[in-house]
Amino acid sequence: MRMMLEVDEHHWWYRGRRTIIRAELDKLPLPAGAEVLDAGCGSGRTLEELEDYGEVRGIELNPEAAEVARGRGHGEVEVGRLEDLPWSDSTFDLITCLDVIEHTPDDRATLRELRRVTKPGGWLLVTVPAYQALWSAHDEANHHYRRYSRSALRSTAQDAGWAVQRLTSFNTLLLAPAAAVRLAQRRRRGPAEEHTSDLHLGPQWLNGVLERPLRLEARWLGRGRTLPAGLSLMAVLANRGGS
Repeated sequence: MRMMLEVDEHHWWYRGRRTIIRAELDKLPLPAGAEVLDAGCGSGRTLEELEDYGEVRGIELNPEAAEVARGRGHGEVEVGRLEDLPWSDSTFDLITCLDVIEHTPDDRATLRELRRVTKPGGWLLVTVPAYQALWSAHDEANHHYRRYSRSALRSTAQDAGWAVQRLTSFNTLLLAPAAAVRLAQRRRRGPAEEHTSDLHLGPQWLNGVLERPLRLEARWLGRGRTLPAGLSLMAVLANRGGS
């Protein structure tokens, strides 16, 4: 668990993603004192960021991670599944669901349930891994069901009743080297080789170097622009109401 906390706090990927998420959320017309949920909050590090936008709550499937998240003192944290949320209809103005729906067996059911607890006029910000062709040991180690294309994420969201307000790639500058490494690893890996995640905390200087491109992307996206390709996708979804 200490390793989880260290990775969440210091790893270039999580730090860079938080910067990108803030740049996107800063553009949304959220009401004062918005009700905010981080769905799949992990150890709760993102709850700290979300407090700038309203009253925060979290939900996490892993009880140990949820306990760590509670210990941070940033809002209530429930233990539960995203397909069966413990809140009434139309509770939240904003939900973030960051690299979570690829872990759920039925992503449409997950997105429908997230919409149920979102107020009409409310928002859902989703991030997911991109390109099924880049499936690797990292995905298997993290128990992913899928990676996404733009069309797949768009159609899944629309099938669940969401209006797609914005859809962009990110983690663009590292796409080519990361793709080369993952494809090479896939060719070398034997059938019995242990699956391992890419998210290891490296030297501080290296984290700084790898985080810098994501900070540059955050500035670009914060101006309302998009990126054509990247290791990840981000969608801003609106609940327009209706059934």
